[in-house]
Amino acid sequence: MTSDALYHSYRAKMQKIADVKYASAVLQWDQETYLPSAGNERRGRQIATLNELAHQLFTEQGLGDVLLELNSREDLMPEAKRNAALSLEDYHRNKKLTSDFVRRMSEVVNTAYHAWAKARQENAFTVFQPSLAELIALKKQEADMLGYEQHPYNALMNDYDRGLTVATVDRVFESLKPQLLELLRYINSKTQVDNHFLHQPFDKEAQWKYGLEILKRMGFDFNAGRQDISLHPFTTNFCSRDVRVTTRIDENDLGNMTWSCLHEGGHALYEQGLPDDQYGSPLGEYCSLSIHESQSRLWENCIGRGKPFWEYNFKHLKTLFPKQLNNLSANQFYKGINKVVPSLIRTEADEVTYHFHVMIRYEIEKALIDGSIQAVDIPAYWNEQYRIYLGVTVPDDKRGCLQDIHWSHGSFGYFATYSLGSLYAAQLYAAIGRENPSLEGELASGKNNSLHTWLKKNIYGHGRYFGSEELCKLATGETLQSSYFINYATGKYQQIYSH
Repeated sequence: MTSDALYHSYRAKMQKIADVKYASAVLQWDQETYLPSAGNERRGRQIATLNELAHQLFTEQGLGDVLLELNSREDLMPEAKRNAALSLEDYHRNKKLTSDFVRRMSEVVNTAYHAWAKARQENAFTVFQPSLAELIALKKQEADMLGYEQHPYNALMNDYDRGLTVATVDRVFESLKPQLLELLRYINSKTQVDNHFLHQPFDKEAQWKYGLEILKRMGFDFNAGRQDISLHPFTTNFCSRDVRVTTRIDENDLGNMTWSCLHEGGHALYEQGLPDDQYGSPLGEYCSLSIHESQSRLWENCIGRGKPFWEYNFKHLKTLFPKQLNNLSANQFYKGINKVVPSLIRTEADEVTYHFHVMIRYEIEKALIDGSIQAVDIPAYWNEQYRIYLGVTVPDDKRGCLQDIHWSHGSFGYFATYSLGSLYAAQLYAAIGRENPSLEGELASGKNNSLHTWLKKNIYGHGRYFGSEELCKLATGETLQSSYFINYATGKYQQIYSH
């Protein structure tokens, strides 16, 4: 068989697998948005069946033979060669997991998600604890099946950023922590800024319409996506032409919805920008979760909490909420939305203290996977870490260890990518500014075209061709340097807290 014919066979197989995986993703999206509660059990079965089927298709010996043959050919084009190499890596990894294990994991995740939702409703971690304990046991088993060096948590982090290790993240956090504490001490020595204007009654429907307007202004294509409401904001996609985001609305906090839209909108723009002609192939997928989070944090913070963005958008916001914002200037709004203060909720945290929220979750997950603590220990351990890291008292489980959806999805190994994403975002933003000195002037005029062009060229269009560090070096000229975030945050907050 010619290489072209063999590659065509590979693409057909991969697209079929993608069809099954994305069918499951549609059911999962519906589960978290519109599914009636009586359908929970059957939905869990449907998702488990599709996940098991996708795994069986991807681990068939026939596909393995095709991949081995493709990787032996010397006449493949670079993109085809890279797709074949990445798929073979994925194939070998998936072969380590049995179909029975994949199905069991899916079933337990479904149970855990609904238990988490009920636990949040009842404000009681004990409702979630049994299914979480079962899920943790499965994740430990998964780490053993996949294999690892040094720490079992490495096997799980590898799912979100290939090659990411405990040693790497520990080193990043050890460097970041004292610099953040120094910046926090500086801020605490100054007069606190006022953000009371965010905490007023804001009509739910008006907020919803504004959220749609934010996404539209960012460049989100509503012909290729939509927004809905969920317990925890998230982004999912079924191809680059069908990307879904969700938000949540607090009628007494404008910031909750606003920055979840900016955050999820950043994710969605990445998904909509991936090469559609690579559907089903690695080059049609995102680079890593660290790079994915760089896109959400870029829009949420570097842009969405930046002065230029609001120089343009604040006028429109005031027309929607004149009673609440009428006597406020754009500069006062800018300072208020960047208030730095230790808080309880990660998704509502400022850019400085946010990393402590991530560090706490990272340390808890490491301890759960290596057996240092058990599920039953989580609330007490969580509350103590919040007292140590942030000096706040956790009043209840809902505002404590039940606030994130990730564990109910079995997403152990994800949280570190949020901090890494913030570091990548600052480095990317600096690189964009160097290449286009007019960037902030354009943002202040409501223009995103050059920003989108840069991101499409340097991030979106590569898919998974490069790893995180390779892509960062290609886009910015350097591998990840936390100094960019520290310089960005220090300059920004020293200006805001200058008095």
